[in-house]
Parts: sequence; C-alpha cells; structure tokens
Amino acid sequence: MIDVARRAGVGLGTVSRVVNGGHGVRDETAQRVRAAIDELGFQRNEVARALRPGKKSTSLALVLGDLTNPFYASIAKASLEVAGQSGFAVVLGSVDEDPEGEKRAIQELVSRQVAGLMIVPDQGDHAFLQGAGVPVVFVDRPATGIDADIVMVDNEGGGRIAAEHLLEQGHERIAIILAPSYYTIGRRLRGFRRAHRAAGIEVDESLVIQLPEGNAEAAEKATREVMLRPDPPTAIFSSTNFLTEGVLRALGELGSELDNEPAVVGFDDFRLADMLPTPVTVVASDIAELGRSAARLLLDRASGADTRPPQRIVLPCALIERGSGERPPDSAGKRKAR
Repeated sequence: MIDVARRAGVGLGTVSRVVNGGHGVRDETAQRVRAAIDELGFQRNEVARALRPGKKSTSLALVLGDLTNPFYASIAKASLEVAGQSGFAVVLGSVDEDPEGEKRAIQELVSRQVAGLMIVPDQGDHAFLQGAGVPVVFVDRPATGIDADIVMVDNEGGGRIAAEHLLEQGHERIAIILAPSYYTIGRRLRGFRRAHRAAGIEVDESLVIQLPEGNAEAAEKATREVMLRPDPPTAIFSSTNFLTEGVLRALGELGSELDNEPAVVGFDDFRLADMLPTPVTVVASDIAELGRSAARLLLDRASGADTRPPQRIVLPCALIERGSGERPPDSAGKRKAR
C-alpha cells in the first residue's frame, strides 16, 4: 500500500479508504489510486485483513489425508466449491496416519484465526480441540475426546449390502480383505458379520484378512495367498478401492492357476471400474457430498445460523452391479482356457 500511495501521490489512509470501499475520497483521487493499483498489481491481503480487530475471517481449514487418494481429493474439491460460493477460501492441511503431525497442523491453522475446521481425523485423541474457539466438523469418521459435528458414510450399511449381495448369489465362503483397523473399516466388517448372521451362515474367521497396510500391494499379496489355499473362497469383498485394485491385479496374475474366478465386490467406486473386461461391482456413496455437507454445516456454525447440539449426518451407500459381484460360486466364474 505504501508503493500505491507513493505512485498516486496520496496518503496511506486515502489508499485504505479506496481499497476498502470507504467514502470521503474525491472521484479524481480515487481514479488515480485505482490506476496505481492496476499498474503495481496490488492485491488486498484478505488474511491480514481478517486478523484486524472487529473483522471476521473468511477462511476455513480442511485437514485430511493424502491428496493423491481420490477419496480425499473429492472431499477437498467439493468443500472448496461450497465455501467459494459463500465467499470463503479453504486452507488445506494434508497429514496421513500421523496424529502428532495432525495436531501441529490443526494448531497452526487455528493460530491463523480460520473461521472453522473440517477434519478427517486420525486415530489420536482430539480433546485438545475442546478450547479451539472455532466450530469443528469431522468428516468420514468421528474423533475421540470431543463431541462435535460429524458427516460420514453408512459404512456398516455398506458392508452389510456387499455381503448380502454375495450371499444371495449363493456364496458361503466369502473372504473380506480389510485395511488397517480404523473406525470405518471396523464398521464395514460389522455390517459384513450382520449379513451373515441374518442369513444363518457362520463367517469363516480364516477368511477375515486384516492387512498391516492399506495399499494395493498388501491386498495383492493377501489375495494370492488366500486363493492358492486348498479351499479358496468363492467370493471376495475388499474394504477400500485401493485394496480392490490389488485384488484384481492378483486375480489377473493368477490366471489359469484358478479353477474358478471368485466374485468380487469392492467398497468405494474407482475410475475405470466399469471399463474392465469384467466391470467391477462396488458399494458406492457420494464422496463429494461428504465435502459439500461438511462445508455447508461448518459455514452455518461459523455464521451462527445453526446453534443445534452436535449433529451426526450419515450418507447412504448403494450397490452398483456391474458383473464381478454377480458370479455364482460354481459355474459362472469358471475361467476360459487361455
């Protein structure tokens, strides 16, 4: 602003009034200031402006995992769109499986006086947010140590839908491949077990495969091992889209080593799932709506428009039948000779 004032030949107060839409500046002087602004490429610092006494922040913060994961990227994109429509910016913090790093990132964002926080929480204790002084909305899973708003998917219902579908096809030996035991994965397993109980079929615990890491490589290795057993499962339910990728890769590599190709249902859709030789059946939810709902709720909390007790918003899941999950246990999954 000092450079603008010098170029226009006016005082700092005059520049400030022009920039902030104040009155009391002659048209000729205001035009000179605006010309100087254009020449110098001056941009008002909204963060600094928001930190002034009496000014409200127009920034929200979103703390989540690895942005290379399409799940997190969809949440971020949707929340940015909703916030932008209300004149808010979103500051992103990306931390993944690092509770201490997450805590530091959140504390840094709070120190910048954001208007509110959206957090996809890690497994650490979030009691430190009790005195944050800003509204908090958790996304995808609840946090420990604090009672706050949560927007999430019906993970238990999704796990139940997947198992019910495979059981209806006649499968009784269904492997479930699980990522590390986060809240969401535990709920998907719970739904899987509920479906078996309702059908009067006992879950084979040797087919409940808990992976040490939630990546495609771990799922590929586990799938190879379980499918090469003397009594392999006739169906596989993979609990995340990354794991589904590993399952499909293993089945493709095993090829004619398998007498029967198992039915496959994955949790969460993924790109090109419908373009594979056998399109992949998935349990899907509107991931973008997670971001939109969280941003709308947080904006209402920040503005004071919503003063209800903490809300729990659960978004439904639906089965998308494409072919891989519709193979019966004996005949339809038979591989053709190569």
